[in-house]
Amino acid sequence: MSDKNIWKVKIDWLKILNSLGLTSIDQIPEYKRERAIKNISKMFEPEDLIEFDPEELEELMVGELGELMKKELREKQRREDEMREQFNNKIIPLKRGGIIKIDPRDLKDLDLDGNPEDILKYFYKKFFGGSRNSDEKDDDDRVEEDKTGYYI
Repeated sequence: MSDKNIWKVKIDWLKILNSLGLTSIDQIPEYKRERAIKNISKMFEPEDLIEFDPEELEELMVGELGELMKKELREKQRREDEMREQFNNKIIPLKRGGIIKIDPRDLKDLDLDGNPEDILKYFYKKFFGGSRNSDEKDDDDRVEEDKTGYYI
């Protein structure tokens, strides 16, 4: 790292991620991070950047990354809105006593005289596409570790 970019050490990337509404540094492409740093370096002299508080540097970085990542952030917001709408369409009507349309052909495999817990699992899987038992879900998860940095 050159002396003119030593100010990058003061940046807390977790705060920047939280400000942008992201969960992982991998969601910001490397070239956009470098471009944001380059743009900020063009706006201010290196001596001035070193004297800035970390919060001020983070605000500058959030603004610059926000401009560079408009498309990605808009796409992320659109997906979140779609998920929220799907959730509201599936869950909220049930809380208000809504009607669930059930096709009788779907119930031919269901043993109505069986265990009530099995019946709940069947309906949960049928309408929400998942397993009601959280232990089964935990077994299927794959741990993804952050392999982009060094930890001390």
